[in-house]
Amino acid sequence: MTKDTALDLGWAPSACTLPTAEQPLRVAEFDALFAEAVQAITRPERTRLRLELVFGPDNAARAAELTARENGCCSFFTFALTVAGDTLTLEVAVPPEHVEVLDALQARAGATAGSV
Repeated sequence: MTKDTALDLGWAPSACTLPTAEQPLRVAEFDALFAEAVQAITRPERTRLRLELVFGPDNAARAAELTARENGCCSFFTFALTVAGDTLTLEVAVPPEHVEVLDALQARAGATAGSV
């Protein structure tokens, strides 16, 4: 992991293919999603993070589009978006060698969630 990537947030390891200049923009997109949509954060496993989002088609579409783009540059992520009843859940999983990336993502989500 390089010190200067993704605004030194720890969640853009050298495996990330997103150009460095675009990483702050992606961080801002995740920050906006976290601030506007995340209601709860849990860590059911060391390698898995669960984000409960405000239910609605806009948030589902936004999370799907953002995570699809993120998976294009950081293919080690596994994202699962689940709509069940009136709940919307985004699960993020990583292999054990990238758990520090998930730790940083969780910290960022926790610091930003509900800040709108």
